[in-house]
Amino acid sequence: MPNLSRLVRHHALREPDRAALAYGGSVVSYGELWRRIGGVAGMLRTRGIGKADRVALLMKNSAAFIEIALAVSHLGAVLVPINFRLARDEVDFILRDSGAVLLFCDVELAGWQAAVPSLVIVTPEAQSDSSLLATGLGDAAMAQVSEADLMRIMYTSGTTAHPKGVMHTYRNFYAKSADQILELGLSRATRLLVVGPLYHVGAFDLPGLAVLWAGGMLAIQRDFDASGALDLIAELGLTCAWTAPVMAAALIDAQRESPRDVASLQWLIGGGERTPEARIHAFAETFANARYIDAYGLTETCGGDTLMEAGREIDRIGSVGRALPQVDIEIRDEAGRALPAGEEGEVCIRGAKVTQGYWNAPDKTAASFWGLWLRTGDAGYLDPEGFLFLTDRIKDLIISGGENIASSEVERVIQQLPQVLDCAVIGVADARWGERPHGVVVLHPGQSLSEAAVRDHCRAHLAGFKVPDRVTFAESLPRSASGKVLKRELRAALGGELP
Repeated sequence: MPNLSRLVRHHALREPDRAALAYGGSVVSYGELWRRIGGVAGMLRTRGIGKADRVALLMKNSAAFIEIALAVSHLGAVLVPINFRLARDEVDFILRDSGAVLLFCDVELAGWQAAVPSLVIVTPEAQSDSSLLATGLGDAAMAQVSEADLMRIMYTSGTTAHPKGVMHTYRNFYAKSADQILELGLSRATRLLVVGPLYHVGAFDLPGLAVLWAGGMLAIQRDFDASGALDLIAELGLTCAWTAPVMAAALIDAQRESPRDVASLQWLIGGGERTPEARIHAFAETFANARYIDAYGLTETCGGDTLMEAGREIDRIGSVGRALPQVDIEIRDEAGRALPAGEEGEVCIRGAKVTQGYWNAPDKTAASFWGLWLRTGDAGYLDPEGFLFLTDRIKDLIISGGENIASSEVERVIQQLPQVLDCAVIGVADARWGERPHGVVVLHPGQSLSEAAVRDHCRAHLAGFKVPDRVTFAESLPRSASGKVLKRELRAALGGELP
């Protein structure tokens, strides 16, 4: 089983001048990328980094992020990417729990150096060219890795007291990459827009570095900006992208406001949560040459467990697609029994891309599996053709007066209002009913809407007990890197009980 840098070497030997990365107005060839990997790996070796050592990255998107990640794999060490939006205590916990021996930290994020034995500050210049971190140092030999070796520990936010470290092996990574190359037709002609944060599977893995395996190019945006992303598509002829649904909405709005030549774009994967049906139609109207691919996946599976197939986007609208070749999906009841098509239960996943568990957390690992089947915590059902439909997060079900309310159902109805840009529905504690649904609504700029109007609209389309008891208007919703609404934060802000 090859480490990740071997893929770059393959293309560097055959087509050294082929474009591999684009960042900050510069393009890095495969030959140059291979040289940078060797230099950073040499620097890591001089600091004592070897196989299985954990190396953490507290960095925003940059060319250096990719180059350092590949250099870590080059030595057989383990990558620990960290969400740069976390608080200091959370970062400290991840560094301690992972046992990281070295931290790469962007200069503007520095401040956690006491938590690790060794620290490397990454300046803006080095963010564009990681070879500046290794000036005068020789290359390091490539380590040998096996499919069972750890490639990465990726911490999830979750609802537990502390983040959980998902362990990804080389087998996990290559299984997901093989599926994506097959399903998405990745090739040397693939040019991927990378706008999600690289510390997350959406940007790094869907399809992320699988594009480098195929010999394509990654165009990296440091911070997501819809207008800038459209400019990159037009200037570099980018062919595809992964975005969180809220990013897709911003791209649609920006393209409608100021159209660019985006004819090169062939597809865009949406992930993080089920995409509103109206947004799928809007994307098709705005990006005439591209198709919107609804998808489903988890950090525990390196993302991308299902993808919507070409030609089925409309007749299966509302679905997140069918399982990829190396993925099995079952719907199970509370006792772990498999359910037939059409019956709702917990989505469970088995396959070569599924994690072996959580770092330093055997109890959490045991609680998350039924044998080889990963319990996702998501509720849904399969139709007779195997298309997956998500209905809710199981822990986000609202139970009011003994009745179950799927928050996604209420959200779907609120999204029908043309003034609404984004919304979330949560359960807030109620002395009489146990819980009552509470809507949080974000309006399009310049639009107005009353609480009564939202509730009246819901009442016209939903059973009375599903109508939000209250509606709050906000400027934005708190979201994770993958685009999922952080309902735990909303509950806390509104006085609801935490899960």
